[in-house]
Amino acid sequence: MSRFLPGIELSRLFYREAIAPLIRGRFPGLRHSAGLLGPGSEVLGFDSERSTDHEWGPRALVFLGEDDLETVGGELAETFRWKLPRTFRGYPTHFAPTGEAGISALGEAGAGPINHKVHVVSVSGYFRAQLGLDPREGMSAADWLSIPQQRLLELTSGEVFHDGLGQLIPIRTGLAYYPRDVWLYVMAAQWQRIAQQEAFVGRAAEAGDDLGSRLSAASLVRDLIRLCFAMERRYWPYAKWLGTAFSRLDCAVRVGPHLDAALAAASYPERERRLCAAYELVAGMHSSLGITPPLDTAVRPFFGRPYRVIFAGRFAEALLRELRDPEVRGIPVLFGAIDQITDSTDLLGSQEAVRVVRGLYREV
Repeated sequence: MSRFLPGIELSRLFYREAIAPLIRGRFPGLRHSAGLLGPGSEVLGFDSERSTDHEWGPRALVFLGEDDLETVGGELAETFRWKLPRTFRGYPTHFAPTGEAGISALGEAGAGPINHKVHVVSVSGYFRAQLGLDPREGMSAADWLSIPQQRLLELTSGEVFHDGLGQLIPIRTGLAYYPRDVWLYVMAAQWQRIAQQEAFVGRAAEAGDDLGSRLSAASLVRDLIRLCFAMERRYWPYAKWLGTAFSRLDCAVRVGPHLDAALAAASYPERERRLCAAYELVAGMHSSLGITPPLDTAVRPFFGRPYRVIFAGRFAEALLRELRDPEVRGIPVLFGAIDQITDSTDLLGSQEAVRVVRGLYREV
């Protein structure tokens, strides 16, 4: 293989130089859209040489109108099987099974047709498969809150190579981030998570449980990182990419060193000092948003105990008071979005489970 080429760049060139000419030659005038979005490290811009060992390579989504998908979609996919080049920019275009269930990797096709990764789909069918709904039909607060942020990030990242249908770009624009009140609710829930654990770093240390103190600190670091994403109106990715994506936030250069030091701290006093510095910076970020009346951003003792905290619940309460949407105001429990409730991959990856969670926001 040639020098590593980032997957999004590889797929863009693959569309322009191999896929689009085939469409024009075999189906002249066929209206379509194309791009690379959905699952994949290259969609998020995090791929490397390591990524090439599975589900990575020259690939794309080709979107057709519903009628065209029914009449020529199968023929187009078959054209790709036989007519796409067997290699592109030094990479095979054939994907072979790896032995791991449902996972394929670049391999040699032999003399037969290519098992390509150019999926021919409709816009509605694709987004229903990814989200359980067509966003063009409208999304309730319950819909937004029950979709994992990783999924929303995948659908709004990557790149649209061509939008001949005129539908992909408007949909991705509409999904770019939560509506205002859903955003405030998510931030309130994130502050509340911090409130529930911020005193435990000191209490565990006082009880001689340094491991417990460090575990609470680590949990708080993750919650602060996720809060930073929300404040910058960015979806947070799942665990594998959380630190990498955080490093690209505007606030990372200021907040990140304190979070790193809190995790590395060998003693409770240093752990608390660093967490408190991060609390105050993030509280200042909240104030700069201007969405609630000003709040005191200084840490203080936890009631009559010597542990210093930000009293994060104050920020949650202030955000909830600013809600206007009756649907969001009517959610009686501040459990947040689905990935604030759980980090179970099996649950977050299951459309059926997501539908169950969607009902929670309407029925609790």
